[in-house]
Amino acid sequence: MSSDLRLTHPPIATKGMLIRRPPAEVFRAFADPAVTTKFWFTHSTGALVAGAKLTWRWEMFGASASVTVKEVETDRRLVFDWGNEQSMRTVELRFVPWQDHTFVNLVETGFTGTGDEMAAAAVDSASGFALVFAAAKALLEHGITLTVVGDHVVPGLKL
Repeated sequence: MSSDLRLTHPPIATKGMLIRRPPAEVFRAFADPAVTTKFWFTHSTGALVAGAKLTWRWEMFGASASVTVKEVETDRRLVFDWGNEQSMRTVELRFVPWQDHTFVNLVETGFTGTGDEMAAAAVDSASGFALVFAAAKALLEHGITLTVVGDHVVPGLKL
């Protein structure tokens, strides 16, 4: 077993999920805050359109993120920068058709800090997007609103 724990490449977060709905419907769910607020964040200042500068809020956590939409390929791809003054990262969401369904694929880059901080942030982000994708899947496939994003942290709970 090697004891050399240095990073040789910056970490990236990746995650994917098959959602059994057409690409146009899944894309709209992520681009239109009227839908996205049912499974991810609680408020957005606008839709994900190219060049938009937005703020997303998670009111249950008292948290927000600045979002700059870099690229939009309708029904296929969204690219945005998000974060805060200390840390801005790039997210690419691809909506890949498969049969009559959509595989949503995430790649997030731009983690900063020490090697330990970057690795922890990438793991945290990938696990967070797993919750987002599961909640989107439940909503789009079954009409069920899951509260997994808000419930993954319980304020005041000591573990």
